[in-house]
Amino acid sequence: MTIGEKIKNARNLRGLTQKELGINLGFDEKSADVRIAQYESGTRTPKAELLSEIAAILDVNINSLKNPYLENTETFIHLLFDLGQESKKHHTNNFSIISVPDELGNPQPALQFHNHLLNKFLEEWQLRRKELSEKIITKEEYAEWMMNFPATSDDCGKSEPVKKWRK
Repeated sequence: MTIGEKIKNARNLRGLTQKELGINLGFDEKSADVRIAQYESGTRTPKAELLSEIAAILDVNINSLKNPYLENTETFIHLLFDLGQESKKHHTNNFSIISVPDELGNPQPALQFHNHLLNKFLEEWQLRRKELSEKIITKEEYAEWMMNFPATSDDCGKSEPVKKWRK
């Protein structure tokens, strides 16, 4: 997902028009919607300071708007290669490649992380996806949870989140 698509999703979740967002950013009223349309279409990319302002106005974690540059499977596997090399360099073992059975019992490769905090975050993400599929939470609540993570984290219901996300 591009930065522009992420901005558009957050803007729509907040119920703002392009013009309203642009005016809140201090753009001239006549061109406010055009500027936001350029960012959302990918014609222009907001600089870091402007992206920070957009995140503040939309009340989302700035990291939810950034593009991690994992455009494809090849890029993702190279990220994992880099993480593996960093582990060796620092004599740590951040993850292991293990085999787990698929639904037919055939072995499939999987990653097992050796990071308590990451595993807790993944456990909570798994719970939120389950809640969404079972209609316990709405698509809007799920989006809110993701866009403001980790402030919305509640340790799978064991604590109060810093930022309220459920309606």
